[in-house]
Amino acid sequence: MEFLIYFIAGVAQDFLSTLNWRYVAEKKILPSMIFSFLTVAVGMVVLYNIVKDLDPQKSILAIMIYCAGIAGGTFLAMKFKLGLKS
Repeated sequence: MEFLIYFIAGVAQDFLSTLNWRYVAEKKILPSMIFSFLTVAVGMVVLYNIVKDLDPQKSILAIMIYCAGIAGGTFLAMKFKLGLKS
């Protein structure tokens, strides 16, 4: 179950990150700041939990699953044009 949570957190983190970059490109300061904060907060909480809670054998797998979630978040954020006026 914890691996699924790491995957979903990875998707959420990169989705937020991609939206952040879109707002940066549009020079929208407040949304950029909010999404930047959320992106870093998700990443730090996940990595803290991986390091704190998992044994060394599961930690690498958890990190790889988290990275796969990040890749999925990039796909979703690029596929859906949220935050753009085009």
